[in-house]
Amino acid sequence: MPNQDSIPDSIEDSNSLGEIKINHSVIASIVRLAALEINGVCAVGGSFVDGIAEIFSKKESDRGVKVSEDEHGYYVIEIRLLMEFGAELAKTAYDVQLAVRDRLNQMTGKKVSRVNVVIDGVKVPEETGPKPPEASWPKAPTTD
Repeated sequence: MPNQDSIPDSIEDSNSLGEIKINHSVIASIVRLAALEINGVCAVGGSFVDGIAEIFSKKESDRGVKVSEDEHGYYVIEIRLLMEFGAELAKTAYDVQLAVRDRLNQMTGKKVSRVNVVIDGVKVPEETGPKPPEASWPKAPTTD
């Protein structure tokens, strides 16, 4: 006789206590964190200039991740990335796809049918050398 109070194998399983559902914003957070763990990824969604506005955004699609479900109930993910200059873009995007799929499956027990990666930009490293003098500053008078 099966134990009716057993722990469900996945989030989608029902148990005698009721249903367990995960909000898509939680899924988006998991996707964001999984992507940021991959070498070559600088940011998820937008740019560094928009960073503060993105942090306080309430919709996951505004923060670079869109979560939906297909006809089978599997997750369909779209993630927008800013990559580091010099990163191998295709390989890094593929690594993100694998990481997102594996992390979501591990944490929710639910399958992922697609992880679409959109590379929105490449962050160019800032120069570390001395900056040239500002052209708008008045020049010191010279005496002849």
